[in-house]
Amino acid sequence: MSFPKFSPLDESSRFSLVFYRDFIGDLDFGVRMRGKLWFLIWVSFLWGSCLGRFVVEKNSLKVTAPDSLRGIYECAIGNFGIPQYGGTMVGVVAYPKSNRKACKSFDEFDISFKSKPGWLPTFLLVDRGDCYFTTKAWNAQNAGAAAILVADNKVEPLITMDSPEEESGQVDYLQNISIPSALISRSHGDKLKEALENGDMVSVNLDWRESLPHPDDRVEYEFWTNSNDECGAKCDNQIEFVKDFKGAAQILEKKGYTQFAPHYITWFCPDAFILSKQCKSQCINHGRYCSPDPEQDFSKGYDGKDVVIQNLRQICFFKVVNESGKPWLWWDYVTDFAIRCPMKEKKYTAECAEEVIKSLGIDLTKINKCIGNPDADEENPVLKDEQVVQIGKGSRGDVTILPTLVINNRQYRGKLDKGAVLKAICAGFQETTEPAVCLDEGMETNECLENNGGCWQDKASNITACKDTFRGRVCECPVVNGVKFVGDGYMHCEASGFGRCEINNGGCWKKTRDGQMYSACVDEGCKCPPGFKGDGTNTCEDVDECEENIACQCSGCSCKNTWGSYECSCAGDMLYIKEHDTCISKKSTTAVGWNFFWVVFLGLAVVAVGGYAVYKYRIRSYMDSEIRAIMAQYMPLDNQREVPNHVQHNNI
Repeated sequence: MSFPKFSPLDESSRFSLVFYRDFIGDLDFGVRMRGKLWFLIWVSFLWGSCLGRFVVEKNSLKVTAPDSLRGIYECAIGNFGIPQYGGTMVGVVAYPKSNRKACKSFDEFDISFKSKPGWLPTFLLVDRGDCYFTTKAWNAQNAGAAAILVADNKVEPLITMDSPEEESGQVDYLQNISIPSALISRSHGDKLKEALENGDMVSVNLDWRESLPHPDDRVEYEFWTNSNDECGAKCDNQIEFVKDFKGAAQILEKKGYTQFAPHYITWFCPDAFILSKQCKSQCINHGRYCSPDPEQDFSKGYDGKDVVIQNLRQICFFKVVNESGKPWLWWDYVTDFAIRCPMKEKKYTAECAEEVIKSLGIDLTKINKCIGNPDADEENPVLKDEQVVQIGKGSRGDVTILPTLVINNRQYRGKLDKGAVLKAICAGFQETTEPAVCLDEGMETNECLENNGGCWQDKASNITACKDTFRGRVCECPVVNGVKFVGDGYMHCEASGFGRCEINNGGCWKKTRDGQMYSACVDEGCKCPPGFKGDGTNTCEDVDECEENIACQCSGCSCKNTWGSYECSCAGDMLYIKEHDTCISKKSTTAVGWNFFWVVFLGLAVVAVGGYAVYKYRIRSYMDSEIRAIMAQYMPLDNQREVPNHVQHNNI
């Protein structure tokens, strides 16, 4: 469901109303006509009462040639096709000599815009007017154009090019448009046409990298949807999108990469019509929350209030599962509900919805409590909050088109397609924080694969500063095995801190010769080891200690330089003592050594004999005392007298 367009021929206004062209073409004055007439009046009141601020979402168009037009210009993203959120496209502009409004197939004019091998893609510039924007895009795509630029035909602020409401027989091509589209101002279009007519090659770069904010490592997004499945092909496509996107949405939510919330649009009935049959059939809570009739006919099928209640049930389901820490179950519920409870099969009922809820193991009483009493003449806090959130704040405008995705508080433009929406969500992550799915080959191009992205690289250890992100490569010194590299990322990176020498020797000099290895890597940086001189990074040269007279200075010493060190020796039978830089006689050293040995040996012998004598004395004394104690118990000594026996007499 979207809102009235001001010009249905070229989609020049921002909104659409589902029944608009059906109403214009229906001149039957029967019941159906009267129902549609009332519906038109009623929704017009609703739309007028909630008209708010619509924000045109934009991307940039950078002209790189000719020099006279070089610069960056704004353009409005079309609400169809697949904008390349987070990316860029480079191409050359072509302005056809015939069919300049692209309202007919270019095959009729034998014109093709397919790029030949090695050529840049073609961006087709066409004029606004005479047919739908989507018709122009479809004809441009079939002719081989990679993108379409529509030049406005009036001087006005940029608007959003929307898709027409689908009619039977005219819906197939809408979902097959895959090229991005952009509306440019009349003045900019005139300048591009003039340059092309002068024979200049006009090169441009369509850039969507900043079309969505990307402040941190989590993307917050809203999905404004509807439980109504009787709004034609747009509803069918929305249901298919939910089924296709469910798996990716649940994985992103479970792993904490995203924070998701569904929303639903409602309107209120004007006071003058609250008691009318039409408002009673379309609204709940005494006209406070309304939804248009699904079939646009009050005389048959389900009513708008049935849609409001089912929408409310889906919101309450999300609130309950979100409080339990499982918000991703919402995707299961809406998918199962669409399959099991379709309007077409007359199963769009509370009973069917409750069976789906039970099958997912969710507490039905909590959901019913959240829904409240639809017949009460009071506000429903859940739906009231939905009406408040619908109003745009900051960079986000009012939500006025269904379905709509709002990613990081910015409305998504383009068709609901799993790959396109996933690209847009990936564009909302801060560089280097996006999940692996965003770096899949099918999602983006890895610029690090070509010339290492122009970043610093150590080919020997296969370490690079190039980091692939969804929005393009960044040159940032890496962290390898806990060791952080520092530098500008483009020309220089070097390991720093503890453990730096374990990674490519910290970027310092290192060399091995004859089994001997020397390294200039220390915790503080690169410093040539003792015996070498140089910058420590690229070179360390051996110091000739002998030539520089810094070694072997003693009398009679001779010096021999070695790699990284030196050797000193003494003539004849002299022995070199390095610690004292002196030479001593080997004989005197031997004599002194033996004398010292005998002194130590005799000393140890004396200590051993003395210790043994003390040991024997202490043992003998101990034995004597033990023997005396035993003899005293059994053989009284002379100085001990016998103790007389005393008899106790009992006196009777």
